[in-house]
Amino acid sequence: MRLRSFILAFVLAAGFVWFTSGSRWNPLHHFYAPSAGATLWSGPASVRGAGLTSDELNNIEIFKASKGATVFITSVVYEQTWFFQIVPRKGTGTGFIINFDGEILTNHHVIVGDSKELQVKLSDQSSYRARILSDDKNNDLALIKIEPRKKLPFLRLGDSDALQVGQKVLAIGNPFRLQNTLTTGIVSSLGRTVEGEEGGPVLEDAIQTDAAINPGNSGGPLLDSSGNVIGINTAIYGNANVGIGFAVPINRAKVMMEWYRQKGSKGRPNLGVKVAFVAGDEAEQLDLPREGGLLILGIDRGSLAEQVDLRGPRKWSVVGNYRVPVGGDLIVAVDGQPVDASDSLSRALSRHRPGDTLRLTIYRDGNKKSVAIKLE
Repeated sequence: MRLRSFILAFVLAAGFVWFTSGSRWNPLHHFYAPSAGATLWSGPASVRGAGLTSDELNNIEIFKASKGATVFITSVVYEQTWFFQIVPRKGTGTGFIINFDGEILTNHHVIVGDSKELQVKLSDQSSYRARILSDDKNNDLALIKIEPRKKLPFLRLGDSDALQVGQKVLAIGNPFRLQNTLTTGIVSSLGRTVEGEEGGPVLEDAIQTDAAINPGNSGGPLLDSSGNVIGINTAIYGNANVGIGFAVPINRAKVMMEWYRQKGSKGRPNLGVKVAFVAGDEAEQLDLPREGGLLILGIDRGSLAEQVDLRGPRKWSVVGNYRVPVGGDLIVAVDGQPVDASDSLSRALSRHRPGDTLRLTIYRDGNKKSVAIKLE
C-alpha cells in the first residue's frame, strides 16, 4: 500500500514538472508554443491594412490631382505708423492655377488690393512674383498671373449654377500657413448673403458649406466630387471654423475673367442699391403686392441707381418683429423675369457685362414702371 502511494505521488510530481516546463507552457503569455516552423494563427500569410471605402478613395484621388495646382499667396503692403515709420503688413491666403499660362484665381482681400509685392509659392516650394490682371472687390475676386518656368498643373472650372444642397464638396487651402490641407463636407445652403466686415461689400449668393474653412483658406478651391472647382473659399462665421463657411460661386469668377479677356475691364456692374426680399403677409403690411419683390433699403450716392432716379426709403416701419426702412421702390422683375428670391438682382447682374442694358420693372405709388439702365 505504501509503495503504491509513493509511486502515485512520484507520477503526479513528475507530470506537474513536465506540464509546467518552459518547453511546453509559457505562463507569462498563456499560449501554446508550437514547434519550429508552425504559425501562431490561421489566416492570410501577410498582414493587410483596413480597406478604403469608395468615398475615401475619391477624397484621396481628388487631393492628389488638385494639390499641385493649389498655391500659397503672400502679399505685402507698406503702411505708415502713428510715428511716421514705413512698415510692411503681410497678408496670406490661397489661390489655384487655372491654365498653363500661370493665371491664378483668388480672393480680392488676399491680394490686399494695391499690394506692392505679391509672392506665389507652388506646392514644390518654388516661388514667383505675381501681378494683378483683374479684380472684383464687390465679389471678393481677383485674377493674378505668374510667369512659370515649367508646365504647371491646373484645375478645371465647374458649374456653380447646378449645385444642390447636400452634395459633397472638398476644400483645399493653407489654413494658418499649413500648406495643402484638405477638408471635406457638403453644400449646406445656397444663395446666402454675407455682410462684409467693417463696412466692406456684401457678399451675395454665396455657397454655405460645413467643410472646415479657417484663416488662410481664403482664395482656395471648393471642389465637387469630380474635382471641378465650384467655388472659391472666402469667409467664415466668426474667427475660426465652426462648421459654417462661405464660398463665392465659380460662375461669378467666370464673368470677371470674360470681362478681362474681352475688354480688360475690372469688376462687375454695380447698381449701388441695398435690397431685401419681401413677399406675402410682410409685403401686404407695407401696402405692396403680395407677390413681393426686392424692396430698396438704400442707394449709394453717385451710383447708377441714383442716376436713373430709383428711390430709397422715406420712413421706418415695424414689420413682424423688425424695424425696417420703407417707402422705397419695389423691384418686381429683372429683364422681364419676376423676382422670386433675394439674389434675383445679383444673378441678373452676373450675366451682364459693362455696356449692357439692364431692364427693371419697379412698383411705386401703386403703379408699375419700367427702367432701363446702361451698366458701367
